[in-house]
Amino acid sequence: MDFNVKKLASDAGVFFTRAVQFTEEKLGQAEKTELDAHFENLLARADSTKNWTEKILRQTEVLLQPNPSARVEEFLYEKLDRKVPSRVTNGELLAQYMLEAANDFGPGTPYGKTLIKVGETQRRLGAAERDFIHSSSINFLTPLRNFLEGDWRTISKERRILQNRRLDLDVSKARLKKAKAAEAKAAAEHELRVAQTEFDRQAEVTRLLLEGISSTHVNHLRCLHEFAESQTNYYAQCYQYMLDLQKQLGSSRGEILPGTFVGNAESTSPPPATTSPTTVAAATIPVVPTIPVVPTVVGAPNPTAAAEGTLNPNEVKPPASGTRKARVLYDYEAADSSELALLADEMITVYSLPGMDPDWLIGERGNQKGKVPVTYLELLS
Repeated sequence: MDFNVKKLASDAGVFFTRAVQFTEEKLGQAEKTELDAHFENLLARADSTKNWTEKILRQTEVLLQPNPSARVEEFLYEKLDRKVPSRVTNGELLAQYMLEAANDFGPGTPYGKTLIKVGETQRRLGAAERDFIHSSSINFLTPLRNFLEGDWRTISKERRILQNRRLDLDVSKARLKKAKAAEAKAAAEHELRVAQTEFDRQAEVTRLLLEGISSTHVNHLRCLHEFAESQTNYYAQCYQYMLDLQKQLGSSRGEILPGTFVGNAESTSPPPATTSPTTVAAATIPVVPTIPVVPTVVGAPNPTAAAEGTLNPNEVKPPASGTRKARVLYDYEAADSSELALLADEMITVYSLPGMDPDWLIGERGNQKGKVPVTYLELLS
């Protein structure tokens, strides 16, 4: 192999003089050419952009793929320029187990039917999650990664060159100060002019790249909007799927749990009619408390008719014993004269009637009585 000895010696000499200059600057024994304030601000802004982009990228990867082993596997496939194998989502895996269990227990049994309904919903949730991960990876992660692996590497390279040009410039300034003879001064002045020209040229190149960070922010802003839209669509899909499942389970609940009502004594949010998507599930967790049931008495008003909307509060008689106290969780405005308006945190007496809708109870407050929704109550012992 043919080595250029003179070039190697020259490069070694330049490296040595730069190292000496840098060391003396750190020790305060040499002067340093300072960049202007605008340039320093551009550098600080670029460093901040790089650091926060890295953190956002890494945490988004964790959000989309919580399994660290799977993330490492995807990283290796990407570096090897190979297609990442399709991976089953947790929801799809749960759906598979539920459907297999339903076939084992009997798809015609109440438990088997419910497993099938929930399993199909989990499968749809898993598919929605897969689409969300795919779109987020393309529209959000890829642009962030391209900046770090492309534009930022170019900026870092040009900044290193600028640092070397700045060291060469300061070395030339030091040599000019030390030169005594006229010939040495002339050579030092020529060297300084060349070093100043190269420094100015490199500073301009680096400045243009740093100013391009503004365009990077605009691009990342657009990608952020797309990520938020994908996430919104994903959660909207999940919410709709869960609403559909809730309706399916609600229609078959009377067959599975006859003679009971379903309420949530620990709910901290309004029922589905007035709640947001994120609180519907909390308001519908089944709890089966024991509520006294008024026995049927010959000649008494028809309780079933009362429960179906023709309730006359004056005709409803409370049970002789066993009524329960309940704390009202939220304000409720009565829809008609058969219902009882409620105020949050007040205490009322409640009881049930035979054949009554399990989502409703009879509530009493002093001389007032009427139907009240179970999901607005916290039943007390």
